[in-house]
Amino acid sequence: MNDIIRHCPDCGGDRSLAQLHGLAGCCPDTAGADCPEWYCELCGTVLVIGEVPVAVEPAWSGRVRARVA
Repeated sequence: MNDIIRHCPDCGGDRSLAQLHGLAGCCPDTAGADCPEWYCELCGTVLVIGEVPVAVEPAWSGRVRARVA
């Protein structure tokens, strides 16, 4: 597990944060990347630190047959 010191908004101070999924590829939220979720070891508040990869897909990819002006 990795540990970092960051400000916890619930505790109101600098606290030790740890990752639940500390190994690359173990986090179900990211594909092979580091887990962005860190939790406060004192109160359990979860913080998202870093980038969360998002795959954007079009909602509808059909052809437009006619246009109405």
